[in-house]
Formats: sequence, C-alpha cells, structure tokens
Amino acid sequence: MPKFIVDENLCSGCGTCEAMCPQCFKVEDDFKSHVLKDSCDECDPDEVVADCPMGAISYE
Repeated sequence: MPKFIVDENLCSGCGTCEAMCPQCFKVEDDFKSHVLKDSCDECDPDEVVADCPMGAISYE
C-alpha cells in the first residue's frame, strides 16, 4: 500500500483530494490538506495524485 504525502508548500486547500478520498484527506483550518490515513482500499492513488491541481500530493 502506498503512503500518501502532501507538500504543504504546494497545497492550496482546494479540497480535490478530500472529495476524491475523504477517508485519507481532510482540509483543515489552516487551509491545507492533511493525510488522515496513509492509504486506503477505496481510492486509486494514481488518480488522487494526478487530479491534484497543484501537484501537492505524492506517495511512496
């Protein structure tokens, strides 16, 4: 299972990742996305990475 990483310097807090995978991401009061779970079985990590408009999400 991949481990999600959010680059807070790139994140704009748009919420795309949270909309795609609310089990793994949440936009907090600092207007940045935070990883709730490293990975899950309900989302495609490649899609989440590709759909982030700021390129702030990656995984290892």
